[in-house]
Amino acid sequence: MAEWYLYMIRVRGGSLYTGIATDVERRFAEHAEGGKKGSKYLRARGPLTLVFQQKIGTRSQALKMECAVKNLSKPVKEQVAKGNLKLDTLTV
Repeated sequence: MAEWYLYMIRVRGGSLYTGIATDVERRFAEHAEGGKKGSKYLRARGPLTLVFQQKIGTRSQALKMECAVKNLSKPVKEQVAKGNLKLDTLTV
């Protein structure tokens, strides 16, 4: 069974995009290329910088964590991205 990761990408303007993947490097490359496999949201917001990734576990756990992170305020997301706030402290 594949291990799932949660990742964050910083875009031009400073906002953070959150996603999940089994291969973060491949997924980031898909986003950076701007093709059909990448997120529409990220296509016109380059340059992209991968600022955070963490192994979560199963796909189900990763989806729940992604939802929890997306509901955080920007200052709290920034703390997660900087490594000052651990994901396991969030309520999922």
